[in-house]
Amino acid sequence: MSHHHAPPGLGEPEFFAHDHGGRESPSTRPGYPLHLQGVLLPEGEPRDLWVADGLIRTEPVPDAVTVCQGAWILPGLVDAHCHIGLGANGAVPDEVAEAQALTDRDAGTLLIRDAGSPIDTHWIDEREDLPRIIRAGRHIARPKRYIRNYAAEVEPEELIAEVARQAVRGDGWVKLVGDWIDRDRGDLAPLWPAEVAAAAIERAHQLGARVTAHCFGEESVQQLVRAGIDGIEHGTGLDAATIELMAERRVALVPTLVNLENFPAFADAGEAKFPAYAAHMRTLHARRFETIGAAIEAGVPVFAGTDAGGSISHGLVGTEIGMLAKLGGAEFALGAASWRAREWLGAPPVVDGAWADLVVYAADPRLDPGVTRHPSLVILRGRVVASAH
Repeated sequence: MSHHHAPPGLGEPEFFAHDHGGRESPSTRPGYPLHLQGVLLPEGEPRDLWVADGLIRTEPVPDAVTVCQGAWILPGLVDAHCHIGLGANGAVPDEVAEAQALTDRDAGTLLIRDAGSPIDTHWIDEREDLPRIIRAGRHIARPKRYIRNYAAEVEPEELIAEVARQAVRGDGWVKLVGDWIDRDRGDLAPLWPAEVAAAAIERAHQLGARVTAHCFGEESVQQLVRAGIDGIEHGTGLDAATIELMAERRVALVPTLVNLENFPAFADAGEAKFPAYAAHMRTLHARRFETIGAAIEAGVPVFAGTDAGGSISHGLVGTEIGMLAKLGGAEFALGAASWRAREWLGAPPVVDGAWADLVVYAADPRLDPGVTRHPSLVILRGRVVASAH
C-alpha cells in the first residue's frame, strides 16, 4: 500500500520542519507559532490548525511557520502501560529513564500512563521536551511473588497501608500485582485475598486514586473486577461473565498485546520447575486474540499499552496499534492509542486553547495502521520535537 494517499483535493503531503538548506526551522524553538494543514482524526475532515504558546489555536496566528500540508494529524499518542525508570533488573539511572522517555516521544507517544516504576520520575515533569506522565507509584506485590527489585513488597495485612502510600506517590493511579506463580501450587494464583483487595481498592478510591492490576490468569481478574477495580492489565484470563461486568462498570483493559507474544518464552523458562504454570501460560497465549477480541466486542474500554520497560523495548506503540487493529479495526485501534485514551486519562481534545500535543503522518493511518510506526512530525507542547523530514 502506498504511503502517500493524499486527502481529496489536498495534493501530496509536504513537511517543512527543516528549511531547504537542511537547517532547523523556527518550528523547533519553544514558543514559535506553527501552522498545520491536513486531515484531523477522528473527525476525518481537512483542517487548518495553529499553535501558539504551546496551545492549539483554531484561528490564524500571525507569523506562524507552516510545518505540514496535506498530512494526517492525530492527537498525541498514549502508551497506557509503560514503565519509565524500570529495567530488567529494577531501577535504572535517570539518564536511562530519560532515554526511555525520548524513545517513546519520538515514536509519537506524548502521554504515558506509567504502570509502576521503582524510581521517582517527577523530575520529568520539569522537562518541556519529554512526554507527559501519569504515574501509578510503585508496583505492589507480595515478597517473592513478583519480579525481584520491581515492587513495594508487603503481606496482605499491610496492603491497605501500602495502597495509601502509593496513591500519594502516584498521579491518581495505584498498581497491584494481581497474580504470579505460587510455588506451592506450581501455577498462577492471586496474591491477595479477595476481601483484602476490595478494602484496599476502597481505600484508594477514598484517596481519589484509581486502581489497576497485572492479571494473567483467571482467578485474579474475576476477584478484582468484582472487588471494584478500575483497570486490568493484560487480561488473558478473562471469561464471558467478567467481560460483561467490565463492560457494565466501564473497567478499562490494557491488553499489552506486544507483551503477550512473550508468553511462550515465559512458559519455556518455567517449564522445568513449574510444568503446570508453563502449560497454563501456553493456553492463555493460544486464546489471547479470542479473549481480547471478546472484550472489544462486548464494549469494554480497551486502550493501547506496550508494557515497555523491564525487558520490553520502548517506542513500540505503533506495533501495539497494528495488533489492536487486527482485533478491532484501524479506527478502533487509533482511538485506543489516541483520542479515546486521552479522554480516559483526562487530557483535553483538539480544541482551541488545548495542549498542542500532536503527531503527524504522511499517509492515512486508517488505511494502514502501520503508518503509525513512522511519524513524520511530533509536536509536543507546541514545538516540533521530532521530524522524519
